[in-house]
Amino acid sequence: MGIDLPLLWAMIIGFGLMMYVIMDGFDLGIGILFPFVRDRDDRDAMVNSVAPVWDGNETWLVLGGAALLAAFPLAYAVILSALYLPLMLMLAGLIWRGVAFEFRFKADEAHKPFWDKAFAWGSYVATFSQGLALGAFINGFELRDGSYAGGVFDWLTPFSLFTGLAMILAYALLGASWLVMKTEGALQARMRELGRPVTLAVLATIAAVSLWTPLAHPQIASRWFALPNLILLAPVPALVVLTGWALLRAMRHSSSHSAPFLLALVLLFLGYSGLAISLWPNIIPPGISIWQAAAPPQSMGFALVGALFIIPFILAYTAWSYYVFRGKVKAGEGYH
Repeated sequence: MGIDLPLLWAMIIGFGLMMYVIMDGFDLGIGILFPFVRDRDDRDAMVNSVAPVWDGNETWLVLGGAALLAAFPLAYAVILSALYLPLMLMLAGLIWRGVAFEFRFKADEAHKPFWDKAFAWGSYVATFSQGLALGAFINGFELRDGSYAGGVFDWLTPFSLFTGLAMILAYALLGASWLVMKTEGALQARMRELGRPVTLAVLATIAAVSLWTPLAHPQIASRWFALPNLILLAPVPALVVLTGWALLRAMRHSSSHSAPFLLALVLLFLGYSGLAISLWPNIIPPGISIWQAAAPPQSMGFALVGALFIIPFILAYTAWSYYVFRGKVKAGEGYH
């Protein structure tokens, strides 16, 4: 039996995108939380908590895009054609916040507030754009003769606007829980205070998306609610509720500073899993599967050699950087 290359590549891309959501999610979440923290030293501590690792976090986004081009060129062409504007907005936001990230350390007192606002706005634009793209992807694309046949603004729908808001809340939760783990004192207490309503809002958006998508897409409804899937998939929403309850308790009074972040990761992973279950095996919703969109086997096999070589290096230097900078960050100081 040969290797199912499209399935293997779908797993690689799925893993890469999940790693991006986790790692750049809390990074973007810190920028989203900036307007809710006024103290200059606390803002510096927030940025310092990710300064050693933030550049490497976006490696996974590059890997996911390159893998999509190598393994599923049809999906790459359709998705980029359909989502050109939100993806360009995302890149502009990422670039702008990256510039602000560096310049705020160099700026004098007169200009530092400008770069603080730039860092926050870049984070909001990049995150909201990702949510717009996600919502449009779930809604699916109009194709004709293997090419995108929809309009320039087909991605702009009430559902995609809602998923944009949901993405902001999800990244804010990751950012707040990360700062609970990485900071102390008043800043940590502030993140616990913010983390509770954000957790409730994230749970509400998960519930709303879970109802909205099957109502709008009959094939998703049949995936979740037809027997025996109704029974087999019931643990997913049950685990979401259980994880949300545990996260609220951990935000309120947990002796473990890492528990909120770990539980937030579990909650995001469950949401990601629910999305995968709803859309599988389509890589171009609503009807083009990973096997239909796959590149020739020779191309996929050749690219796979490079991917399996480089991914362990990415994992190794990522793990090493997080291990080296594993300590707490104090306001006005670095790691300790």
